[in-house]
Amino acid sequence: MTAAVQLLGPAEIRDLAELLDIQPTKKLGQNFVHDANTVRRIVRAAGIEAGEQVLEVGPGLGSLTLGILETGAPLTAVEIDKRLAAQLPLTVQQLAPDADLTVVTQDALRVTTLPADPARLVANLPYNVSVPVLLHLLEHFPSLRGGLVMVQSEVGERLAAKPGSKVYGSPSVKAAWYGRWFTAGQVSRQVFWPVPNVDSILVGFEVGEAPGTEEERVRTFALVDAAFGQRRKMLRQSLSEVLGSSAAATGVLESAGVDPTARGEALTVADFLSIARAAASSDD
Repeated sequence: MTAAVQLLGPAEIRDLAELLDIQPTKKLGQNFVHDANTVRRIVRAAGIEAGEQVLEVGPGLGSLTLGILETGAPLTAVEIDKRLAAQLPLTVQQLAPDADLTVVTQDALRVTTLPADPARLVANLPYNVSVPVLLHLLEHFPSLRGGLVMVQSEVGERLAAKPGSKVYGSPSVKAAWYGRWFTAGQVSRQVFWPVPNVDSILVGFEVGEAPGTEEERVRTFALVDAAFGQRRKMLRQSLSEVLGSSAAATGVLESAGVDPTARGEALTVADFLSIARAAASSDD
């Protein structure tokens, strides 16, 4: 742990926004955290270890960035907004001059290489792209071992949901491919500027060993998309287009040991992988 860093409060956030002529936009999901206690709570919950390479997505004006850097960890921040990306090193230089920060000006949905391999992801993710960003980073950065993200409550509950839950869906299954997910507490709307019209939640994850190959992941995810694209239908119907026909789907499902009359929300990621493997065997 380094010496305490001065974190950004409401006045500093507004001053920076005015300096950069930034009006937070819903399109980019920009809601800036201005509460130091919340920032330090997020950083503590993230469990950052000394020397661990950390990745932050959408650092914005730098609230969480400064909190992460206070741990002494080297940080790479990926920011799509050029004005924010240019200002961030200046803010950090002023408030945490000894910090190890690298800023990458790029869309997080397109980034596939970084100056250093990240071990941990800590971010306040833009709500409109949080799931695609998470899945993209987990796919392209196998060095990630875990992390903590702040997302919209409904999205976070879905990511951490277990089979059979009302909110269990495609994001739940795909996230489970990469490891274990869990919620880590709500975050008040009042710590953001502007105040969002949705609730926020912290979601943690620990990356485990992939249950299958990359080719099997792609096949499995296609089945997941089909199953939850028509979630009210039985699997033999919802998967019929992917597997050829209702009869073909029934045969594959039975071969995989899955009830053809079940629905997607009852299946684990291991079940979907079994179906993908059975389908591949039937193609041979």
